[in-house]
Amino acid sequence: MEILNPGVSQMKILVINAGSSSLKFRLFEMPAEAVLCSGIAERIGEKEASIHFTRFPGGEDQTMEQQLSLADHSAAMRQVVLLLSHTEHGVIQDPSAVEMVGHRVVHGGESFSKATMVTPGVKEDIKKLFPFAPLHNPVNFRCLEVASNFFPKAKQVAVFDTAFHHDLPREAAQYAIPHSYYKQDKIRAYGFHGISHKYVTGQAREFLGLPEAKLISLHLGNGCSVAAVEGERSMDTSMGFSPVSGLVMGTRSGDIDPAVLLHLMTHHGYSVEYIDNLLNKQSGLQGLTGHHDMRDVNKAAEQGDKSAQFARGLYAYRIKKYIGSYMAVLNGLDGLIFTAGVGEHDSSMRALVCDGLSHLGIEIDGVLNGLPGKGIRAIHSGMKPVKVLVIPTNEELEIARQCMDIGT
Repeated sequence: MEILNPGVSQMKILVINAGSSSLKFRLFEMPAEAVLCSGIAERIGEKEASIHFTRFPGGEDQTMEQQLSLADHSAAMRQVVLLLSHTEHGVIQDPSAVEMVGHRVVHGGESFSKATMVTPGVKEDIKKLFPFAPLHNPVNFRCLEVASNFFPKAKQVAVFDTAFHHDLPREAAQYAIPHSYYKQDKIRAYGFHGISHKYVTGQAREFLGLPEAKLISLHLGNGCSVAAVEGERSMDTSMGFSPVSGLVMGTRSGDIDPAVLLHLMTHHGYSVEYIDNLLNKQSGLQGLTGHHDMRDVNKAAEQGDKSAQFARGLYAYRIKKYIGSYMAVLNGLDGLIFTAGVGEHDSSMRALVCDGLSHLGIEIDGVLNGLPGKGIRAIHSGMKPVKVLVIPTNEELEIARQCMDIGT
């Protein structure tokens, strides 16, 4: 965290980072990067929804957690606003104290290559992209609408997950279908999790002291993606036209032969809506095990559930395939990064992913891998050339920084 400069005017920026079933929030004082409070609402839409809130009043942290009913992201946003201004736990006395609200928006299409101030026209463009990210863009839009009502004087900023991958090499971005579909419908690989990949690869370059480092970033959460990054440029990434492709995820299938979908539609009469729901909400870990959260899958696997054990192996296998292919794309590798919920906290999955990759220069130290830690951690074996790093992602700070870039 930077030292507060008394000569610099400070701005309160609230960051909203909504996923398909969660909502992270953090209130910053910028440019000092001081965190005033943070929290997360989890399992939104389920019976066991919860919200965790931590306030940083300058002394000891004050933390609370409660179980409550959160029917949707609008309800979660209303609860966030209540916590921010609550007499006991709150950190603002009036909504006008928040001068800017930064929103993670998953899909920006070709229209948005950087953070953008929200206008009615921008809202319409975000709505047009709903079909490209059906689990996320509608949720992001709802949070933006609620925030606009609760903080009417604050500037609303959209920070797009696709922006980091906007300038992918053409070979990585274009599909081998008639070029007219790109020209007419902008069908190409867009990539996602760009906010996270941008942040953690920047951290890795600084940690390694290599400005042009060749890095593979593994963002492993409920949504999962891999990015091959050289210097500050994304060279390839596993998610494509939508967030469905690539790795096995919580409820998304990842890579699948499109002929399978044609078969299901032709021989079973499934509608487009059914297939869309199948790929986005009924597949991945959910389809393989009945659980979409890796924590629940791990628990089932430990209890001897064969489907859960298989799902963990398939999950790791798909990641290994991408590591190998992206090492070819980069013509080498300086560092392999694990980040996000599973990547940062599941040491057994990190071991499973790296097992058998020693011939590629990747090997982890079992002791280092098992040690807890909050900051950047190196877990590689000293005998191998590729550095393996666990880097906590901080999408919220990256969003706040990008808000500052366009708001000052």
